[in-house]
Amino acid sequence: MTSPHDKHLSRLPVTRWPSADEAARSRWLSPLSVGRLTLADRTWIPAMVPWRASDDGFVTPAVLAWYRRFAVGRPAAIVVEATGIRDVPSGPLLRIGHDRFVPGLRELAEVVREASGGRTKLFIQLIDFLAIKRRPERARFLERFLVIDEALRARLSAHLGDDSFMRMEESSLRAALVASSDEVLANVLSPRDHESLTMGHRERVTDTHLAHVRTLPTVLPSLFAEAAARAEAAGLDGVELHYAHAYTMASFLSRTNTRDDGYGATLEGRLRLPREVLAAVRARVSERFVVGARILGDEVIAGGTHLEEAIAIGRTLAEDGLDYLSISKGGRFEDAAQPKVGHAAYPYTGPSGHECMPTVKIGPLAHEGAHLDARVPSRNTSAFGRNVSLAREIRRAIREAGLSTPVVTAGGIATYEEAEDVVAHEEADLVGAARQAIADPDWLEKVRRGEGHAVRRCYFTNYCEALDQHHKEVTCQQWDREALADVPVPLRSKDGKRRLIAP
Repeated sequence: MTSPHDKHLSRLPVTRWPSADEAARSRWLSPLSVGRLTLADRTWIPAMVPWRASDDGFVTPAVLAWYRRFAVGRPAAIVVEATGIRDVPSGPLLRIGHDRFVPGLRELAEVVREASGGRTKLFIQLIDFLAIKRRPERARFLERFLVIDEALRARLSAHLGDDSFMRMEESSLRAALVASSDEVLANVLSPRDHESLTMGHRERVTDTHLAHVRTLPTVLPSLFAEAAARAEAAGLDGVELHYAHAYTMASFLSRTNTRDDGYGATLEGRLRLPREVLAAVRARVSERFVVGARILGDEVIAGGTHLEEAIAIGRTLAEDGLDYLSISKGGRFEDAAQPKVGHAAYPYTGPSGHECMPTVKIGPLAHEGAHLDARVPSRNTSAFGRNVSLAREIRRAIREAGLSTPVVTAGGIATYEEAEDVVAHEEADLVGAARQAIADPDWLEKVRRGEGHAVRRCYFTNYCEALDQHHKEVTCQQWDREALADVPVPLRSKDGKRRLIAP
């Protein structure tokens, strides 16, 4: 009888694991310079948010245990989860917006250094994000939050053929809206108001009528620079500027950024703030401290930034002195699935999110601007190595510009053969594996020892991502119930039903 485990494994690429001698001679497991640091090899654990920080943003014992477990597997580099640069409440996400966060981050750096025997370098991803609200209850939004103006009255009057709405008392008009059908609301509310009703209100970098959004270009460079200085003071080896996915800096880079103040509209304008942030960070830290960035090779949204412009973005940032570029894909709010009432939109639920974290059930590449991989056609139809061609083309442009900036690729690469092929064909310089590292934090050490047959392989069903979507502690379906009785209470999920550390 076929077990569920066998059924999952049957969906994964058949692979051949190397002997210890072969692994020792491989390109993937050979050293590489990143900035002024030398990495022991080209293995990389990208940033992931595991929801283990305290509610006020501090490192907790569970955070230390999470990263210690990865460090035992001795990857060349770990990027600590997206960490907020502002000193504002943001739930159980790590923060670095004040000096009081430095001691905890210093302890984290020491834990990783000790657990890896000094082999693993530790970077931290710095993030800024704008406000996003939960989807409201329909009547509450219409009765309390919707702004009633003349334009809304005119649309309602025209749509229903009744000009009494132009003179109606506001309370009566709100009651009429509450009683209206969803179809009527879709026709009379402005696009932004309708989005706020059906998805939850979300700020954009183009909302320059809001003072705190308009002044982002004057505020963010120093916030990122001070955060980087704290990371260096904490003993970390570098920072990764989060210029990807659904967040502030990626939104400045996006083709959807139509700001008319010199920080949008054209590619030069959209690049201006990311370049200014990079310059401010570089000026604030030592020359040895690594400054990298994660960018999108493709936004995977209609009218968004695709590979052609991503190549120009990557080349420009490399010319500005970036120490490495990590290439991701998608993960945007624009195509997110509608959340339930009381929940916020999650940027990894729509087509762009599925491309960011593809599963074994994903179909062929078919979105606007998709770059098909001619070298390995199977990448176009499966989850495995699906984003490599984006990194390859950006890296090629950087090399043609005479620069040696290392490029990181990630996304569905979970075997020695896949990783070695990418590096050997110079498609990327480093290969990241997030979900595979969660499934088996020891997998790299097993490969080095010639014990690949013992690797606990990721199923690529996104069990972990589903937990992240609901802001639950991220674990893996293959181990979070294993030997649970032996796990101390502080290292169990809040409901006590899952272990937080891989066995």
